[in-house]
Amino acid sequence: MRTTEVEIEDKIDELLVVLDEDIRHIEESLLRLNELRGLVVKRDETSLGKLLESIQSESDSYRKNELRRQLIRKELAAAFGSSIKQMTLSRLEEVLQEEKKTKIAERKAKLKLLTEELRKEHSGTVLLLADCARFNSLLLKSIFDFGNSPTVYYNADGSTKRQRETAFVNLRS
Repeated sequence: MRTTEVEIEDKIDELLVVLDEDIRHIEESLLRLNELRGLVVKRDETSLGKLLESIQSESDSYRKNELRRQLIRKELAAAFGSSIKQMTLSRLEEVLQEEKKTKIAERKAKLKLLTEELRKEHSGTVLLLADCARFNSLLLKSIFDFGNSPTVYYNADGSTKRQRETAFVNLRS
């Protein structure tokens, strides 16, 4: 039975490393969202492309961390005789001794705080991008519909005139 306890301790230590990696990943995601918003406002397409490339390259390493977390979760569930769905950080807090319990609780609180901040920052970024898309759409519509606008203009004598034949650019010199 002592061997099982040592194995569980080792798995908990591995889980703590994985959770630290999750924390680092979320912190980097927050920095990337801030950088993304800044680059969108500056309209720096080159830097946006580089940012996208770095995000794609790091997604593979984070995927490995996710798989590792799921494997540890599965192994801990088997060790504690519960289902994988029941094996949560809260469940681990209930069954672990004080030192590991405290470490798990710290990581859990940090992850919860960072996740909530990431959710807010993500929403802000989505709103910014939606506003940019709306503004661009309105700008393009005003440019390409300029000659077809049903705008009414008033002459000096007070009569109205609809200006439909006016082109955006006069090609005559």
